[in-house]
Amino acid sequence: MPLILGTNSIKDTGFDVSNSLRFNDDSTDYLTSPTRGTATSQKKGTFSWWWKISEIGQVRFIGTYENGNNEFQIKLTNDSQLEIVQIAGGANNLTLKTNRVFKDPASWMHVVFAVDTTQSTQSDRAKLYVNGVQETSFATNTNSMPENHSFHGFYQGLTQTIGRDPNTTSHTYDGYFAEWVYVDGLALDPTSFGEFNSDSPTIWQPIDVSGLTFGNNGYYLQFKQSGTGQNSSGLGADTSGNDNHFAVSNLTAVDQSTDTCTNNGCTLNPLYKQDHTFSEGNLGYTSSASDWDSAPGTIAASSGKYYCEMKVTATAGGTTRSVLGICDVRDANLVAESEFGLTSGTAGDNVGYGPGAVHKNNGGAGGTFASYTTDDIIGMYADLDNGKVYFSKNGAMQNSGDPTSGSTGTGAISITTGQTYLLGVTAYGGGASQSNFGSPPYAVTSGNSDPNGYGNFEYSTQNYYTLNTKNLAEFG
Repeated sequence: MPLILGTNSIKDTGFDVSNSLRFNDDSTDYLTSPTRGTATSQKKGTFSWWWKISEIGQVRFIGTYENGNNEFQIKLTNDSQLEIVQIAGGANNLTLKTNRVFKDPASWMHVVFAVDTTQSTQSDRAKLYVNGVQETSFATNTNSMPENHSFHGFYQGLTQTIGRDPNTTSHTYDGYFAEWVYVDGLALDPTSFGEFNSDSPTIWQPIDVSGLTFGNNGYYLQFKQSGTGQNSSGLGADTSGNDNHFAVSNLTAVDQSTDTCTNNGCTLNPLYKQDHTFSEGNLGYTSSASDWDSAPGTIAASSGKYYCEMKVTATAGGTTRSVLGICDVRDANLVAESEFGLTSGTAGDNVGYGPGAVHKNNGGAGGTFASYTTDDIIGMYADLDNGKVYFSKNGAMQNSGDPTSGSTGTGAISITTGQTYLLGVTAYGGGASQSNFGSPPYAVTSGNSDPNGYGNFEYSTQNYYTLNTKNLAEFG
């Protein structure tokens, strides 16, 4: 299963992307550009974006223009291939569909699509790049655009939709976007937007693009603001200087995320088991099965101290059926078929806090733990250095636990040190929860960060850390 380990951590290079925008297909989230004015060029332009996908195997529109028999589409297919299509005058004169599939919900990726129809060589008129490398392997590669063709995606008088097919309410995107850029009038290669890490030359990372010449209709969406208006204070604010601000639909300040391409955050991993429902960028979880099913996270750690929260959002038949827990990564598939704490791990330990009790390796762990229900927030403190796990309910430590007690482990459940662990949740029969690994999918009223300044939690982290790649590189 795709997951992040310490060696995959994004290194701190001095340029940080502070925000992304989290799209939830269930609530039909999308952005709409203003109507385009006079273009710098209708023959040259470049799109660039970073994304972390959440839902696998569904048609998902990333960006699209429509105008009768003329249209430009960027989308993911049912087979998780990236497809770019232009139809002009009712005829399809460009289709690029990758052989590569995009099924990794754990990692950020970068895409550049550049068009220059003034090129004399037809194959040079449209180029696609993924993580800094030109894509050359296509399931479909049709390019009959004539020289000096006016590309539909650059037409003036049109609008662009990001995250949804503009003609229907279907095919909405589910996942994260960061650093969305359109350059009007230049066909750029990936080095205008990113670079390979000097210490790890296979790692592609973003660079500061604020100095680019964006052209008349160009824009730069950093998702730094949290308002819902189509202005410089909105989630869709254009920071290129052009004020081509996007309108937001069904997106609010809660959807502004700190899970980004320079600091990848943990989410739940839908690839472990797919007979339940994920939402909110794989932070919302609902069981649709008649048994216990679990969702381990995407980031594993073997050392360090980490904090996360789970908010119960629905019960199952009036009974709370949500669990927050931890498991040895070697047993994650077993846990996904059962419940954290109620699976006898064949390789390591697994622990889960359900209403009124904590279980470890299919047995009672003892201690005093309160019951909980809808809207309660359960906290977990995982001290992997000392092999101790603590739990809280609405900020109150359970079992008289003291996460600062180190090797003493006051009120803790003990786990084996030196192993690699995943955090995650369980639900049963319609029970549901939302997880907060640092970028909450629900409104937080208190606002608590970790000692490095990362994370936004309802309750104190007790000097434990957010599970993200920068903290993982330091501690994990």
